[in-house]
This record gives sequence, C-alpha cells and structure tokens, in this order.
Amino acid sequence: MISEFYSLKKAGCLVLLLFCLQISVSAQTGVYYLNNGNNKVIWKVKAQADLGADSANMYKAGYATKNWVKAVVPGTVFASYVADGLEKDPNFGDNIYQVDKKKYDRNFWYRTEFSVPDNFNKEKIWLNFKGINRKAEIYLNGKQIGSLNGFMQRGQYDITALLNKSGSNILAVLVYCPKTPLVNYASPTYIPSASWDWMPYVPGLNMGITDDVYLSNTGTLTMHDPWIRTQLPTNARADVSVDVKVKNSSAVFQSGTITGIINPGNISFSQKIFVGGNSTADVKLDSKRFKQLIINGPKLWWPNGYGDPNLYTCKLSVKLGDEVADTKEIKFGIKRYSYDTVGNVLHVSVNGTKIFLKGGNWGMSEYMLRCKGNEYDTKVRFHKEMNFNIIRNWIGSTTDEEFYDACDKYGIMVWDDFWLNSIPNLPDDVNNFNENAVEKIKRFRNHPSIAIWCGDNEGDPMPPINGWLREDISTYDGNDRYYQPNSHAGNLTGSGPWTNFDPRWYFTQYPNGFGGNRGWGLRSEIGTPVFTNLESLKKFIPEDKLWPRNEMWNKHFFGPSAANAGPDRYDEAITKRYGKPTGIADYCRKAQLLNIETNKAMYEGWEDNIWEDASGIMTWMSQSAYPSLVWQTYDYYYDLTGAYWGAKKACEPVHIQWNPVDNSVKVINTTRNDVGGLTASAEVYNSDGSLVKQYSTSKNNIDALSNTALNCFTIAFEEEHENLAKGKPAFASSTTNGEPSLVTDGNSGSRWASNSDDNEWIYIDLETEQTVNGVKLNWEEAFGKEFKIQVSDDAKQWKDVYSGSEGHVGVQQIIFDEVKARYVRMLGQKRGSGWGYSLWDFEVYGGQPKSNGLTDVHFIRLKLTDAAGKLVSDNFYWRGNKRTDFSAINNLPKVNLKVSSTAKKENGKYYIEVKVANPVSSKAAAFAIRVQALNKRTGEQILPAIMSDNYFSLMKGESKTIKIEFDEQLLGKDGIKLLVQPYNDPLAKN
Repeated sequence: MISEFYSLKKAGCLVLLLFCLQISVSAQTGVYYLNNGNNKVIWKVKAQADLGADSANMYKAGYATKNWVKAVVPGTVFASYVADGLEKDPNFGDNIYQVDKKKYDRNFWYRTEFSVPDNFNKEKIWLNFKGINRKAEIYLNGKQIGSLNGFMQRGQYDITALLNKSGSNILAVLVYCPKTPLVNYASPTYIPSASWDWMPYVPGLNMGITDDVYLSNTGTLTMHDPWIRTQLPTNARADVSVDVKVKNSSAVFQSGTITGIINPGNISFSQKIFVGGNSTADVKLDSKRFKQLIINGPKLWWPNGYGDPNLYTCKLSVKLGDEVADTKEIKFGIKRYSYDTVGNVLHVSVNGTKIFLKGGNWGMSEYMLRCKGNEYDTKVRFHKEMNFNIIRNWIGSTTDEEFYDACDKYGIMVWDDFWLNSIPNLPDDVNNFNENAVEKIKRFRNHPSIAIWCGDNEGDPMPPINGWLREDISTYDGNDRYYQPNSHAGNLTGSGPWTNFDPRWYFTQYPNGFGGNRGWGLRSEIGTPVFTNLESLKKFIPEDKLWPRNEMWNKHFFGPSAANAGPDRYDEAITKRYGKPTGIADYCRKAQLLNIETNKAMYEGWEDNIWEDASGIMTWMSQSAYPSLVWQTYDYYYDLTGAYWGAKKACEPVHIQWNPVDNSVKVINTTRNDVGGLTASAEVYNSDGSLVKQYSTSKNNIDALSNTALNCFTIAFEEEHENLAKGKPAFASSTTNGEPSLVTDGNSGSRWASNSDDNEWIYIDLETEQTVNGVKLNWEEAFGKEFKIQVSDDAKQWKDVYSGSEGHVGVQQIIFDEVKARYVRMLGQKRGSGWGYSLWDFEVYGGQPKSNGLTDVHFIRLKLTDAAGKLVSDNFYWRGNKRTDFSAINNLPKVNLKVSSTAKKENGKYYIEVKVANPVSSKAAAFAIRVQALNKRTGEQILPAIMSDNYFSLMKGESKTIKIEFDEQLLGKDGIKLLVQPYNDPLAKN
C-alpha cells in the first residue's frame, strides 16, 4: 500500500574502580585546520616513484601540481583516486577486485600550500598531525621537521621560525605504505585492509594522512595530555583530580597559572606553576588541596538503558601574567567501573550496578576509512536505538576521536582492542608497537565509554607484549579499566559460531563457541549472515547478477569467501522455513524474516539465562564496513534489516519474551530500577487473525526486580512428542549388560551397558526415513560425559546433529534442527565414570506433528503493561506446527491496510508519524509490515532514518503508529512518499 505526502504540514514550535572522561581539541586556543577543503586548503597526492627528478622543485611556491591527484585529507591515497573519479566505484560489483594493487601499494607524496592566519599573534605556531598510516616524513618549506611511525602517533612541531608569515608555505609529507603481511608484522596498522572474510583487499592498504592536520597558536607554555580522574567513594560524591603536563618552549625559567572551570556547577580552581627552560612539569590538582574538586551529588555517566550518560565540561587555561598561553576544553563523565570473575565469567559493573552487556563488534568504521565526523554520531545512535550498551572496537580498527565522542554521548561502552590477531607472531618492531599502545591509551583514556582494554583477537599477546600492555595500562590508565589479554578465553565463553541456527539452539545448553569456557557466559563474538533488502542489493550488485546466486554474491561475502558465515546453511534455512524463493525480491523479503528470528533469539537466549551464567553477548557484527551480505544489523547504506529489528526488540531494557524450547514467558529487567504492578499476557492467534483462547493466558501484579529474569508462566501448547524409537531395533558396539533393544522397550527398569571404553556407541533403526528433531537419554550411573548424537541414511555415513560435554546421570533431553534420517546414534567420546556407557532409555522424537486447533503457522503476541495499563513491552513471534516450516505464511490472503500520516520540520529534521491499521474486516493477520519513507521524485529510500519499529504484524482490528526521523537535507525540496508493505501483499516484483 502506498501513501503519499503531497504537502507537508508546517512545523509548530516544536534528543577494580574507575571514572573517566572525554577530551575535545576543537576548543583549543588558536586552531586552524589544514584538512582538505577547510580554509581553502587543497592537498594533492602523487606516487613517489612517479615524481622522479622533479621532487626537488615541489618545495617551491607555485609549483605546478596539475598532474597530481586531488587528495582527501583526512583520508587515504586510494580513496583520493576514487573521489577524483580515477577508479570505478569500488563498492559496486567486483570493481575493487579489478584494481591494480601495484599502483597503490607503494609510497606517496602529499603536498599542500597554506598561509598563516592573521589572528595568530602568540609566540608559538605549531603544526599538528593526529594520525598517518603507516609511516611518514614531514617537510615544511623544504626542511624535514619530523617523522611519524604508526597510526596512533601524534606529531606536534614548532614551526614558528620556519614559516613565511606573509606568504605561502609548502607542506609536503612522504607517506610509506604498510608492508605485507600485515598480521601481525605491520602492526600497528589497519590489519583488515589486506582483506578478511567480510571485506576485500584495499589497494594501498589504507595508507595516507588518516586524521586531522592543523595549526595551533600558543604562548611558550602549553598543556599536554590532561588526564582527569575521579574517586567515587559513593555515588553521592566524586573526588576529582587533574593531571596535566605543562611544557615550556622557551629557554628561560617561567612561572604561570593554571585555571580550571567545571560545569555544571561553575566550579573554579587555580594553581601557580613553575617550569624550567625547555622543560616539562607534571602538574596535579586534586581534592586534597582544592576542596571545590569534591563534587557532591554528581550527575553520573551511565550506560544506555541504565541511566543518562551525563557529561561535564572543564575548561583549562594556562597563563603567563595576564596573557592566556594555551587552553583545553575537556568533556568528562563521572563513573566507576568494577569487575569480577565469579563462576569463571567476567562481569562488568558501573557505579556499583552490574551491567548485562548487549552489543556488537565493529570490524571497521568503513573499509576505506571514509567514515568521518557526524557519520559516527549516526552509526552509534543506531546502536543506542537498538538498546545496545557496548561496542567492541575489533583489533582497534576504529581510530577516530569522533567514534569515542559518540559513544560517550549515547552511553555506549567500548571494548577496545589493540592491533593483534591470533596468529603467533610478533610485530616487526615491538618497541614501536608499544609506543603506539601508550599513545592510544593517553589519547583515549579520558573517554567515559571505554570499559575494557583487550590485547589480542582470539589469542594471547606473545611476550614481551602481553606484559608491556599490562604495565602500560597500569601506568597510563591507572588500572582504571580491566585488561583482557585474549578476546575469547579467560572468563569468556569463546567466539562464534558465526552462522545461523534454529532459534531454539540459543536457549539450549549450551550454544557453544570456539575457545573459552562452555556456557552462555560473556560471548565476545557470535553472529549470522544478514542478507540485505532488495533496494540495497541493487546498489552494489549488477542487475544481471542479482539472481540466481553467483560469484558476484561471493565477492560481497556470500559464498566461500565467508565460509565461517555458512551461507549454504542460510540458504537452506530460507527454503526450509519459508519456502523456495521465486526470485531475488522473494529471497530478500524471506531473508528479513530469518534475520529477525535468528538475531532476536541470540539476545533472548542469553537474557533467558541472565546471571545464571550469562553476563553478556556481542553480535558479529553490528555495523557494516563494506556492501556485504553477512554480519551486520543496518547495512552499508543504513537500511535497517530484519537483524536490526530483531536485536532492537530483544534488547529492550524491560522486555517480555518467549522461550521456544519450554514455552515459558519471562520478563527481563536490565535496568537499575524495580518495576512493580505489571501484567504479562500472551495471546495466540491463528493465521486468519482469530484469537485462540485455549492457549492465551495472563498474569497480574508482577514485580520485575532490577537485573533479573522473572518466569511468569508457560504457554500450554499441547506439544505431542512422538517417540519414534519405541519398539524399534537397536545395535551397539559392545554389550556387557542386557541387550541394545532394552533401550527402546518402553521399560525404564531395563538397561543396556557397553564395555568400559570411551569410544562406544548405540544406534536405533527407525526402519523408515523419519523427520527427527530430538532425543531423550536416560542414563544409569555409567553416563556419557562427552558424546554426540548422529544420524544416518545407511548406518555407515554419520552426520553430527549434537555434540556436548555436559552429560549427567538421569534424564537428558536434547533438541536439534529437524533432519530426515533412518538411523539415530549416540556416540560416546568420554565416560563420566569408571564403567562404560549405560542407558535405561533412548527415545527419538519427531514425526508428523498434530495441529491441536492451530493453523500450520500461528502467532504469539506478548504484552507487558504497567498498573495504569500503559504498554511497557510487546513482542511477536510466528510458530509452526511443523516447527521449522513456516511456508504457510505464503498463502496468507491479501489485506487492505489503512494508512494515515502527518509530518513536520523542526531544527533541521523531518518527523513523520505513520498510523497503520488492519481493519476488523480483514481476512487475515497483516504479517511483517514494512514501512519505508521514499523521496517522491526519485523513489529512493530516505536514509539514514531513525524509526521506532518495522516488520511489525497486526491482527484484525489492530493499529500501530510508526515514528520516522531524518535530516531535512536528505530530502531537499522534494516531497515524501510512504511505502507500506505487509508480507502478504508484496508490491516488489522480481
């Protein structure tokens, strides 16, 4: 259904212990940016080898750079060539794979000319670099003034005597390309640049001037690396301390005054300082000497969902006499981290409250480093809107200050990696690696968002680096944050898997990963492929390659190039659960249903076990660095996929959810507040939208205590588990007691036992091929500690459907994805006693399910309301009588939705409200309704847009209002068109 805005309503007068903070350099005294385009600065770039003998002339004013390429600064060499139209769009098709790498995998010169601002009237003028990848030599007016080594190193150079203050100045930078192999030899650098299983090789390996370049003007006293810390004896009092280095750039002893003002509160303090000639003094101001640095009743910084991420500002200045020599403005948030590893599970607490970690991994902000400035605000805001509270900066591949600023602003904690991957080799220059590690800590330690420093991705840093990192964090961050050497071991439950599973798997002991401990615990990576919507797919896949699946999909990591994602399994799941797709449009819309199911189940499975082992989960990945078909929530173009909506729903601070294994309904409260007087209800609907009362239930006067999962009730589905094994023949590798057939005789007093060896087995012949989805093992004292359940068509070739090491005496029920098989085997791997393996019963479940008054596909709507009847949380699931077969939704009749909308403009934003109703007269539920805001003239999606909900379903007589927000400049003078599509009335054609 399409609804259009032909006119817009006019807007009326209408966003261990620790504390840390954030620093902003933009408020420094006398800053003049030399980034490309700022202040009419134009950078050019050219390969060193192509410059030849002409290199000596480039230091002259007016040197002709006509045959140079206009550079993007900050940015990379390859991105500059792309921006200048000299390479085809690397996002599209296989263009980036066709680029000649040799053209870019070499050293390049950058060159610009600039004039000194007229208002630079203080004694010293400095040239500042915040980041170059990988190494650089820096020349001003023909003289080398410095060099940088490693992308975290900053450069600050006194250029006062070298400047032509009345004319042009020539700045030239020779940037060295990182050497391959990158892992870990070239660290610190952007390791994924040499390709990974989610992004292609980037020509030039992201070499370039990758961060800001600017001039600053100060007196002879300057401040460096201010470090503000707070002791938080209680949440009612903060003791602030400020450490700052003051450098004297003159040859004589000088005395000055440091002054600070903190707001809110208008708290002021000052101290006299004395610094020797050409020396640096360490200055500390704390509450022992300045009682005003005791903040009573501080506004604390809280992670998203637990409170507001309050920030303070502190303006520091250093004076010589009455003249201000230098200033810094610092934003900071008062918070206290603490950690424990009870039960061999890492727990993170903030301000004394244990935080259930919900978030995702960032591989990179963008594969060519083109994410800058306000785009970080957009990306991190999406994480806030998904109700996440943590982002893992994977292998430290995001290095921009704006990322941390946005995380501070939105209350998103950061798990911050250094630049090591599991391969056991040291960087070529370990000392340089360590120097960059120190720089990283000093640059970002003041951000309240950083919660964990991590040494190595899926490995332990080799000596001496592991010890050095510990010492660096102790020295330069005061051990204010936890150091985690290995990203998937040591009080963690590993990483992965990275492919999709039946939602039940995430609720079943245990959804194990690789490395680490068994259990839910804290999982640093777990994920699934996430296919895009058709609109985005068309932006990067050529039209003739859209369908069927082909090598071009693999170029965007849906194939062997992303084997860990299991794309074949994802394909199979779409067909098995939703029916064979008829074309690419059908594939994309069915993929979104799978995305919702899987991603919601990942988080809900962990929340179902909150603190009973589970302490957090981070999806692999939560954002997209490259136009890809795997591992993302929103895609590269900011379209919000089903994964986004599944995660957003599951991660609600107060949330009602259904366990598909035992049909229990729980209320999850991941906030600091108890919530009382709640009513939880479950309504079950058939596909025609009619209520099935026999399965609907509710419970009143529920008290959801802070940081708990409360089991409210169980939906009484009459699930009839048919024991397919009863009376069927059984065969075993050995027998020392009874006969194998005694496990299928229906008598729990008779048993079979094997020899006293680990590798023993018993299997059941179902006599015909059956649909199988679970087993029940009733162990005697001789139980299997580690074992597999396997299936076969011929009793020769066996396929694993379950592998576990949590065997125990008594009944053990195991479920797995539905599979067709004739033979089902228990293969023992490790005994739990000194005897062999012994079973009273071996039951196999599956067969043809019964409908019990429910249509083949039916719906579960959960609601949680407060004492006043206000909705606190709702949730929606589809369920099949055949468990994993939802193909009946393809037969839902068309529904005619009623759509109305209003819009307004305010403060540079559009705000739209869309009311969607499914009339009482409808023939069916309106399933998985997708709302899009389009540019009326072009028909293109308006992205990025913040939306309150999507892919929602309405029963007969229900309605819902969707809120949409986007920047006014995205639309310009064009109008808006709304596209509202339920699954059972698809407008998109193949």
